[in-house]
Amino acid sequence: MKWFLPIVAGLGFLFLYAPMVSLVIFSFNESQLVTVWGGFSTKWYGELFRNPQIGQAFRISLTIAAISATLAIALGTLAALVLVRFGRFFGRPLLSGMVTAPLVMPEVITGLSLLLLFVSMEKLLGWPAGRGMLTIILAHTVFCMAYVAVVVQSRLVDMDESLEEAAMDLGAKRVRVFFDITLPVIAPALVSGWLLAFTLSLDDLVVASFVSGPGSSTLPMVIFSKVRLGVSPDVNALASLIILVVAVGILAAALVMRKRQ
Repeated sequence: MKWFLPIVAGLGFLFLYAPMVSLVIFSFNESQLVTVWGGFSTKWYGELFRNPQIGQAFRISLTIAAISATLAIALGTLAALVLVRFGRFFGRPLLSGMVTAPLVMPEVITGLSLLLLFVSMEKLLGWPAGRGMLTIILAHTVFCMAYVAVVVQSRLVDMDESLEEAAMDLGAKRVRVFFDITLPVIAPALVSGWLLAFTLSLDDLVVASFVSGPGSSTLPMVIFSKVRLGVSPDVNALASLIILVVAVGILAAALVMRKRQ
């Protein structure tokens, strides 16, 4: 019985990571057929870097993710401050529900509703003029803000408010208290929220597919369009590079945490 849990855990990890390992292996496949091994080669990595469509989509995705995460941090932090520090007020349950709704709302519903909103706004106000990077940024900010608000709100709840009260007793204004005391205390939550929002925006496919337009295809959209016609070796190479970046990031974070401990 003592071997049951290790065996189940091993099978679970094998189920999760075996496809990733096979993907990395076949990214060095000489053959254009991804299921037939034709020898070792790195030519598909060269094809990947020479593909202008993937390069443009990668730059668009990074730009959208960085801007969306920054806007989500600002709006999500304000929402968390209102929910934690303003106590009970009229409309608080409605605000709390609206902030957390994107967490449980299916992405298809979110994308469709935002598409209808943008189309209606364009007809009534003339803005936004068409769909593109701007509409994707607005859409990603909406659902990323919910995750940021939850992360920051949990940090504010655990924060000792006596620090802020002591600073105000000494004559500090509320703005000074926020930037000198509150902001440094919740800084780890802000960094975590920004990274989470950046990852969610970079990884999103469903919402971006609804609100994007010509010339604004993100990297997940390009990958999905290529996979629909059959997995190509350059997609395996791209996925392998993403896995490498993620692995290096996790290793670096683990080393930093271990050094601090």
